[in-house]
Amino acid sequence: RSIGRLPCLTYHKVDPVLAKLILLNKPFNTLSQFTDSAGRSTLADYIDQANVYPAGRLDYDSEGLMLLTDNGALQAQLSDPRYGKNKVYWAQVEGQATVEQCQRLRRGVELKDGPARAVDCQLLKEPRLWPRTPPIRERRNIPTSWIALTLNEGRNRQVRRMTAAIGLPTLRLVRIAVGNWSLNDLQPGESRVLTVEAPPVRSKNTSRRFKPSHRR
Repeated sequence: RSIGRLPCLTYHKVDPVLAKLILLNKPFNTLSQFTDSAGRSTLADYIDQANVYPAGRLDYDSEGLMLLTDNGALQAQLSDPRYGKNKVYWAQVEGQATVEQCQRLRRGVELKDGPARAVDCQLLKEPRLWPRTPPIRERRNIPTSWIALTLNEGRNRQVRRMTAAIGLPTLRLVRIAVGNWSLNDLQPGESRVLTVEAPPVRSKNTSRRFKPSHRR
């Protein structure tokens, strides 16, 4: 009994899809969108690139790193909590933060929409940042301090609610990093345009980045 020859499989490499990625230092009191009927500051005041969309959001009264892209798959990967991209925030809080309070944030606190836990929390010396306009409100005889907080989800006003839950109201919030990208030396309103490889778009019929073809 003879065994028939098996078909030979060849793999054709698919060229990577390149995407535009914009790193923006979103200023204080700026919306994470391009239009606003109330006339507030928006991304359009700082981004003149066409066909790019925010990958996630940053509160109106928060500052720091925002990512925008022209690629839908990359936008989903950066903004969907299922991908667990770490986001690093520097928070100036009212009161003197302690190691024990950071430990509580790492263990988890209860919020109205469920428990929330920080990936990491560290006490932080006052960082050298641009001045905020207007400056934070300060109360006489009540100190302020800084913590570095890492999250891998993005619920509405989550950092502020978490710090409030441990008795440390947030006065200023600056996002420093998202995934592998960080703010570095970008000043408020400044942006940097990168070209990156977009994640593959997976369909029901293809689960690999290399397509097999049969040679007879």
